[in-house]
Amino acid sequence: MKLSIIASAAMSLAVAAAPTVAQAQVADKAAPSEPTWGPAPAVFPAGAQMAVMHGDPGSSGIFTVRLRFPAGYRIAPHYHPTDEYVTVISGSFRIGMGERVDLAKSMTMQVGDFMTVPAKEAHFAATQGMTVLQVTAMGPFALTYVNPADMPRQMDMPRTPEIPRPKPAP
Repeated sequence: MKLSIIASAAMSLAVAAAPTVAQAQVADKAAPSEPTWGPAPAVFPAGAQMAVMHGDPGSSGIFTVRLRFPAGYRIAPHYHPTDEYVTVISGSFRIGMGERVDLAKSMTMQVGDFMTVPAKEAHFAATQGMTVLQVTAMGPFALTYVNPADMPRQMDMPRTPEIPRPKPAP
């Protein structure tokens, strides 16, 4: 009898302390830091920035990046070899499916909106105001323009071809 009372009391104490332990664990974790931004790969028109959140876009495997685009930014019709999972973090993003730009047939994504862009499906995009997207996909990252003439010219791109990497955790 004495043993069951002690066990019961210990269980009650553990249940009562659980929220406190969980709160302490959350408090111990550092607040998320601002992503490390750098120029986006040269396959994007000038002005885009990218931050790697997880993985390595240049290697096989899953990766997550954030892309920051200035107001009025446009990406000509293109496709990717794998599905893309896109979430709008800030701003407003217009995306349309097809091999020709037709903004009248595009949809506007707002903060928090999510979309899956299927592999090998041509699509185009434009921003309304400064916009940040989070994109998750399987690497290696590739972007192929429907019309090769839409590929940004290297001479217009004052940037390095390197993909910015996150700083290692201390």
